[in-house]
Amino acid sequence: MQNHKKITIGFRQAQQADIPFLLRLRKATMGEHLISAGLNLSEQQHLERINEYFDDSSIILMDRQPIGLIKLGLMAGKLHIRQLQISPIYQGKGIGSKVLTLAKTKAKQLELPLTLNVLLSNPVISLYLRHGFVVTGQNDLEYQMSCQP
Repeated sequence: MQNHKKITIGFRQAQQADIPFLLRLRKATMGEHLISAGLNLSEQQHLERINEYFDDSSIILMDRQPIGLIKLGLMAGKLHIRQLQISPIYQGKGIGSKVLTLAKTKAKQLELPLTLNVLLSNPVISLYLRHGFVVTGQNDLEYQMSCQP
């Protein structure tokens, strides 16, 4: 019989001290997808992306340990997931679904659509589709997706 321990996640505002964790997380979760999209980023370019909209960054916690990041920004007429990354060892355990459900709840409270962009080659798109996101656009690198409140 499998042990189905209830997953409890939490969030806290990202701090400058989290940058080494965020750099490791970004490389672990995005590295292969960026490379397959033809983007071989330098460490400096990864750091620039981490620091972009840093105030919108929340560390995803499980048992008070950092396991991921969500960067959620309020933009004109929408709530936008700028980044969502879960450490590979915690992927496939329902954490991304829990985080998306919470983000969708926040968007619904604000009466705004929830949007995101995802690299064309990233298999996480199946998670977004299961959560009711639809592809609203596409460029050479990524899909633009939206979920209505």
